[in-house]
Amino acid sequence: MNQQISASDKLSENNAILVINCGSSSVKFSLIEPTTGHSKLSGLAECLLTPQASIKINCPTATDVNNQKQVIALNAPYNHQKALSVLVETLQQLNLVKGIVAVGHRIVHGGEHYAQPTLIDNKVKSTIEKLAKLAPLHNPANLIGVNACQQAFANLPQVAIFDTAFHQSMPEKAYLYGLPYSLYQEHGIRRYGFHGTSHYFVAKQAAKSLQKPLSQCNLISAHLGNGCSVTVIKDGKSVDTSLGMTPLEGVMMGTRSGDVDAGIIVHLVEQLGYSIEQVDTLLNKQSGLLGLSTLSNDCRTLETAMLDESHPQSAQAKVALTVFCYRIAKSIASFTASLSHLDAIIFTGGIGENSSWVREQITKQLSLLNIQICPEKNETMRFGTSGNIATDASRACFVIATNEEWVIAEQSAQLLSQMTNNLEVEGK
Repeated sequence: MNQQISASDKLSENNAILVINCGSSSVKFSLIEPTTGHSKLSGLAECLLTPQASIKINCPTATDVNNQKQVIALNAPYNHQKALSVLVETLQQLNLVKGIVAVGHRIVHGGEHYAQPTLIDNKVKSTIEKLAKLAPLHNPANLIGVNACQQAFANLPQVAIFDTAFHQSMPEKAYLYGLPYSLYQEHGIRRYGFHGTSHYFVAKQAAKSLQKPLSQCNLISAHLGNGCSVTVIKDGKSVDTSLGMTPLEGVMMGTRSGDVDAGIIVHLVEQLGYSIEQVDTLLNKQSGLLGLSTLSNDCRTLETAMLDESHPQSAQAKVALTVFCYRIAKSIASFTASLSHLDAIIFTGGIGENSSWVREQITKQLSLLNIQICPEKNETMRFGTSGNIATDASRACFVIATNEEWVIAEQSAQLLSQMTNNLEVEGK
């Protein structure tokens, strides 16, 4: 694999970064201009390794209407490599390959090793593999995407953007657990945090709205989706976050329990006969909104059921959503302990961007922080519309549509530029 970058390889306005987010049975991809965030092509390969494997591709720049949106049934249990080969063929047909200057990969866990975008080589791959013990559901899948792209795009630099990187600025008092220190020293058991690219992006957007440099902003960001996290940002840097060593800690989520008394795990195993595997499944896949509602992990389904008194699980849906909103409000309020002042709070993620009801319920419980939202503004901020939903007398409360793919593209391009500049300096 040739990943050498010459000093003449300047990034132009027409260059693009191919962003890859690889799961165990899926590949989400976007071709993005890093300076503007414009997406030339995006899509999702899903149900890989099954007979139902398919690829959905959206290309808004295609002149042929038939090429703008298409679903390609693979008609075989394609793996990630074969799915990417279909993507390469499509990029070639649309004459988009020539403009790609790098592949940016979302990597979930970088541990304490990576706080910046990193060019992927064998040593980096080995470290990502070792860190799989901290993210067994994510890092192995991310590596599948790296290996597949190294074959499909052999001459392009591959860049890793880590979900945990933004949180590496957390102080010791925020990331240590109250456990024997040797567990941290010898095994890396500490809080790392996730959703870093999302929190970073919305913080930058909030700073623009506040007309202040990000380095002068104090913010609390709530990324609410099937996975949820709250992050406190002081002077533009993450100083605490709700997710911990794994994406299970913190507020209640779609199927994850969030914080629970650790003694419950002992009780489940010793008194109720649960195996460790059953406990893991219970906490990660059967709890949260799904577990409490006994209906669904989808906030939209629960809101519909809650508002329909004739629905057999209307009351239980309300219980789940009420607990969900309270836990988030409590987390936001508790994070003010890290700040001397607060400029704004931010809602993002699928639920945070689209559920006006959830935002209303959370902010009602934050009156001590001088958060009051305007009902009319709150109702209009949905489906990608961003803005301040607070009243004039309130502290700012932003709804901001996140764009993690743009962050990955932007940071990948910045790394390439830095490397090119370094080569120019060395050549003088």
